[in-house]
Amino acid sequence: MLRQTLGIMRELPRLHEIASVFIRHGLGDFVHRIGIASLLERAGAMLTRNSVADSVTLHPAERMRMALEELGPTFVKLGQVMATRVDLFPPRWIAEFEKLHAEVPAVPFEALLPELERALGRSPFDVFRDIDKSAHGAASIAQVHRAKLADGTPVVLKVRRPGVRETIDADLRLLRRVAELIESEIPEARRYHPSEIAEQFARSLEREADFVTETRNIERFAKNFEGDPVIVIPRIYPEWTSDVLLVQEHVDGIPATDLAAVESAGLDRKLLAARGVDGFLKMILIDGFFHADPHPGNVFYLPGNRLVLIDFGMVGRLSPQRRAQVIDLLGGLARMAEEPMIEVLLEWAGDAYVDEAKLATDINDMVFDYEGMPLKDIRVGNVIRQFAAIVRAHSIVLPSDLSLMFKTLITLEGLGRQYDPDFHIINHLAPLVRGALAERYQPTELVQRGRRALSEFASVIGGVPRDLARFLREARRGKTRIDLDLKRLDSFGRQLDRTLDRVAVGILTASLVIGSAIVLTVRDGPVFLGIPVLPALGLLGYVLAFLNSLWIVYGIWRSGRE
Repeated sequence: MLRQTLGIMRELPRLHEIASVFIRHGLGDFVHRIGIASLLERAGAMLTRNSVADSVTLHPAERMRMALEELGPTFVKLGQVMATRVDLFPPRWIAEFEKLHAEVPAVPFEALLPELERALGRSPFDVFRDIDKSAHGAASIAQVHRAKLADGTPVVLKVRRPGVRETIDADLRLLRRVAELIESEIPEARRYHPSEIAEQFARSLEREADFVTETRNIERFAKNFEGDPVIVIPRIYPEWTSDVLLVQEHVDGIPATDLAAVESAGLDRKLLAARGVDGFLKMILIDGFFHADPHPGNVFYLPGNRLVLIDFGMVGRLSPQRRAQVIDLLGGLARMAEEPMIEVLLEWAGDAYVDEAKLATDINDMVFDYEGMPLKDIRVGNVIRQFAAIVRAHSIVLPSDLSLMFKTLITLEGLGRQYDPDFHIINHLAPLVRGALAERYQPTELVQRGRRALSEFASVIGGVPRDLARFLREARRGKTRIDLDLKRLDSFGRQLDRTLDRVAVGILTASLVIGSAIVLTVRDGPVFLGIPVLPALGLLGYVLAFLNSLWIVYGIWRSGRE
């Protein structure tokens, strides 16, 4: 706790600004509950406790969104990432976080010149022609300007906003420490692993702020769609690209946000919806590498009903194992079979405790809602939202790649329905899932899986001597720790008490038998009222031993029945 507090003290000015913004938007309870307010006040930084009059009448989700907007690029991106966490936030909050995709005011081109000159090693006017100083688009991290190469090829220059990296680095340090504070001060928040989520967000944002990483993403997508006549990935010019500048081919298409222009160009809206969804489903289920921000602003249309995709800063990755789990889950969703969904959810829950009986009941209830419904009438977005509600109810925190995938599927279905009211993503999803499931049982795939299993088994066997040596080494050093998870500790304690009682009575019984046997061997001894004392005591000892034995046998029999 002391380390966390000292770390936050170094970020005191920014922390004061963040706390003030939250309080101004009526979120003071949160600031005070996690201890930030008292920390600032002890440091001599007094907080204004007045909220904006209009804010207190708004829903908390709206107030949070407004606060994030005011706090700048890092927190805007945090809100965008939270919009993907359908497993953590209810629909009202997700809807507010989605509004954070709105554009922000552009900075003057002159403010970008130092960044461009450092990236290029010379003036951008010596490299590009006809640079448009008016921003073609602006976001929280970068803004875009049109230009031409020396040979006249139209390009776009995506330039990181000045000072953004420093602000992001400072905010990320602060977010990590605030997440630690939340875990220590709000016990019920620990099940959501705020520190882990903060770390995932930090990695995601650092990748998005580095255009070299985005360049690699674009090149990989271009390779995955190489030869595809429908999906167009604009070309990258790596010779001019750096961590602060991305130079990409400009493709003059019709924005997906302009439905009137799509109609006037004579494009087939139903075909556009189908092709777009098929392309994204290929990314998810086949490539395992997908564009995680498919909102209409990132899609353009070309003649021939082709699609152009841009802005590859936010991407999702699915390992082969995760992809297999997703296919099992989607197969269960498509067939409305609860068993595959339950199995996959338990795998994703990991070591966290889940009430399996309650989970099975909730999944069964969801399946019952759709039982007998025609496939064409099932909306995947609604099913995923219900599924996410069950996940939240059981405190199952999905891995970040899965939450991105679920949010992408919901967004895709919404985008498809804008262009085709009769659009059903499940009609496109089911054939891919069936094909992926069938592919698992192809002879070549079975052979490969067998080889992988044998390889893993051999690796485990080969590692046993090493692991055993490490275990013995740690045991000698006194570092071995055994964790026992006793779910019914109270019952265990009672059973242990009864067992010890029976052991004690058993020892007493054995002592009585041995003592009585010794006493009966004595021939001479005292006599009381004409009766030899020692034989009488020996006989009494045998009687008590017999009664104790009956009690022990009865106790064991009763324990067995319980």
